[in-house]
Amino acid sequence: MRRKKVIILGAAGRDFHDFNILFRDNREFEVVAFTANQIPFIANRLYPPVLSGKLYPNGIPIFDESDLPNLIKKFEADVCVQAYSDLKYIDVMHKSSIANSNGADFWIISPERTMIRSKRPVIAVCAVRTGSGKSQTSRYVSKYLRSMGMKVVIIRHPMPYGILKDEIVERFEKLEDLDKNKCTLEEREDYEPHIRNGFLLFAGVDYKKVLEAAEKEADVILWDGGNNDAPFISPDLLITIADPLRAGDESLYYPSEAVARITDAFVVNKVNSAKKKDVEKCVCGLRSLNNNAIIVYANSTVTADNPDIIKGSRALIIEDGPTITHGGMPFGAGTVAAKKYHARRIVEAKKYAVGTLEDTFKKYPKLLYELPAMGYSRRQLDDLQETINNAVCDIVISATPTKIKNLLKVNKPIVQVDYELSPIGKKLDYILEKFIKKIKRV
Repeated sequence: MRRKKVIILGAAGRDFHDFNILFRDNREFEVVAFTANQIPFIANRLYPPVLSGKLYPNGIPIFDESDLPNLIKKFEADVCVQAYSDLKYIDVMHKSSIANSNGADFWIISPERTMIRSKRPVIAVCAVRTGSGKSQTSRYVSKYLRSMGMKVVIIRHPMPYGILKDEIVERFEKLEDLDKNKCTLEEREDYEPHIRNGFLLFAGVDYKKVLEAAEKEADVILWDGGNNDAPFISPDLLITIADPLRAGDESLYYPSEAVARITDAFVVNKVNSAKKKDVEKCVCGLRSLNNNAIIVYANSTVTADNPDIIKGSRALIIEDGPTITHGGMPFGAGTVAAKKYHARRIVEAKKYAVGTLEDTFKKYPKLLYELPAMGYSRRQLDDLQETINNAVCDIVISATPTKIKNLLKVNKPIVQVDYELSPIGKKLDYILEKFIKKIKRV
């Protein structure tokens, strides 16, 4: 019988995982291509034979998604599989229409079908949008579990932007491991804070192997999610972060709604930055999707390592890249810090952008004053450095979680901004204590 020909649409994360779990050794299907979007520089690569398996001895090509209509016709594809996160519903259906109008079916796979069962208890931290506060919540949860005597190992949602055959399983224990694994700025943003807090972290491309490695060293696995994706590991407790600064997005983006519907607890974050009416709107939206989940309220507390030099300054703001690009956040922690510590003026970052950063501002026209910390390649890091050095300002306020002064040569003082979760009340602690008591009884 003829194998169904499949194209998997993704962004170097969920797409590879779905392939590994559902398609790699499945003789019903032939995956003829991956397509890449959202993340720069990940197209025009090969998903290598060491990962693609015996049915694909030559590997699988990765193309830019903009060429999808031609790829469907070229490969005579039967099916296009949606496999990346943080998309507006209208964009999901545009992709469906492109597939359907070119003769291919369009599939959306249930997250549960690709969740791997662990031998260890698992807490997953996910979100309804990029930039809601997954990382700070993961940091809070991991430190709390450690304070209760648990050995926590973190598994991070994938960001395989380098040489895929070298990224099958990655183990990070020391900061030097970031250099050894040639991590991009985006990877450092999510890995570095956990390492600084003394936690062992795993990532990679093949999450069955990643999980097996993590299980050998853990009492509890903490899944630290990416974008608004569902967990790859089946959770015993699922915590989902919601952002009242983007109230309503929980039911307007994919797979936000699916994640919200299956969660055990919501953390409504950034209460201290949001208007009361937006917090209420956010909670109402969450309740309409899942009336059984516990709701926790939390503040996102912003601090700076040298706040005194912010007052009265002209400040260039650097923010976490995905949060203010495809995450669509109107502002980030850097802007909060600039206002909190009374900067005189926030300079217009867009005016000074060069090279790939200039392209980023064109792609996201709503960006103006904040500079996204884009660093998916050495070229982008060089462009980021030149943009910062070009800016007419007194200081740089950096709210990217990695220490950019260790990566770039910048000609201005850098104030490092950190942001941590501050739960309101003890409800989150109670949820975690109940979880620990349950696993200790097993």
